[in-house]
Amino acid sequence: MGAQWGDEGKGKIVDVLSEDFSVVARYAGGHNAGHTVIINQKKFILQLIPCGILRQGCRAVIGNGVVLDPMALLKEVDALRAAGVRVEGPGNGGKSANLFVSNRAQVILPYHRMIELAAENAPGRVKIGTTSRGIGPAYEDKMGRRGLRVVDLLDLTLLKKHIENACAEKNMIAHALFNTEPLDPDTMYEQYAKASEQVAPFVCDTATLLNHAIDAGEAVMFEGAQGTMLDIDHGTYPFVTSSSATSGGAATGTGVPPNSISTVIGITKAYCTRVGGGPFPTELHNEIGDKLRSKGQEYGAVTGRARRVGWLDLPLLRYSKMINGISWLVVTKLDVLDDLAEIPVCVGYKVNGKKAGEIPADITGYDNIEPVYETLPGWKKSTVGISTFEKLPAQARAYLNFIASETGAKIGMVSTGPDRDQTLFIPAFVDEIGSKATTLRKTHAS
Repeated sequence: MGAQWGDEGKGKIVDVLSEDFSVVARYAGGHNAGHTVIINQKKFILQLIPCGILRQGCRAVIGNGVVLDPMALLKEVDALRAAGVRVEGPGNGGKSANLFVSNRAQVILPYHRMIELAAENAPGRVKIGTTSRGIGPAYEDKMGRRGLRVVDLLDLTLLKKHIENACAEKNMIAHALFNTEPLDPDTMYEQYAKASEQVAPFVCDTATLLNHAIDAGEAVMFEGAQGTMLDIDHGTYPFVTSSSATSGGAATGTGVPPNSISTVIGITKAYCTRVGGGPFPTELHNEIGDKLRSKGQEYGAVTGRARRVGWLDLPLLRYSKMINGISWLVVTKLDVLDDLAEIPVCVGYKVNGKKAGEIPADITGYDNIEPVYETLPGWKKSTVGISTFEKLPAQARAYLNFIASETGAKIGMVSTGPDRDQTLFIPAFVDEIGSKATTLRKTHAS
């Protein structure tokens, strides 16, 4: 899972690790997530489908905690097939199926997008910086017990009635509050009844599938979306996403009990970024920030928006470790720092001139934060493609060791470039994670 504000490079890391796992399951978010994987210089951007789909023999699961836009799913399936990736559901692929969608996942419909877009652009409203893809309103309807689940999408009688009732309500609200043009329920029903037929082959009880896989000794990995500081409960509220992006969401978002999950891996960049509005204590508004953004290609995979850039924030990582129970950290984009002679790292906060021991819960608390920096020497050498820890420049190794000692989490992997093969593994991490997963998978296969 993401240990910062999302965009940490989870897609690549999940793809690299999934070689040793039988199942990869998404547990939160929607098609506002953009997980980029580069294989032999070929780029794949996955928004809903877990990155395990790119590995032969790995099953990809979309859990009940995800909000599903059927049109976005079908578009993504078509794009993968056009790129030569096999995508089959249990309804048409049988035992060779590799994509499974929870029958309990909530469905995003056009009125969710209409409400979110209108609300985000309403005069006087504080802009959160959402993708306006209907994610938040879909979760609102879920919690309000008025949502449509995937299992309901397949029942055309129920689907028609739901769309008619929802449109009558949502059109009235949108027109009264935002003067928005109404949506046509008949056209919507025709589109989603057709989509229902195409989605149906992928639908099953994924909680049963996952628990049976775990009981059979298979290795299962849960793929987070967004990051800790965007979590609806533990993030920089209200500048957050609408789902449980922290590790706890893996249990509620898939139906797998917490005691079945053995290890939490947190992904962090070697610096910090975030998209949209909200607090960002270490943000850079200078030429260095622009250079890091350019070299790191810090533009959203889904929206193309420029990301805000700043120095690494260790109080944030310590908080993330605590909330998620992180055992291992994976550090991505180390190579982006290659050209710097000095690298400031935030090691603490002061609030109103006094040392702060906790992450503020209120936004005004963030406004008063003064980051306390410790400057580490840069390495001024390329780390691109380096595959062993010992071959890294001494200062780069010291930078990583500093992160580990300050957070209390072990460094397990380091990404030294965007491609799948530009990844460095720490032997102890391979021993605990990779070898265990490989053994489980081979045992199950035999």
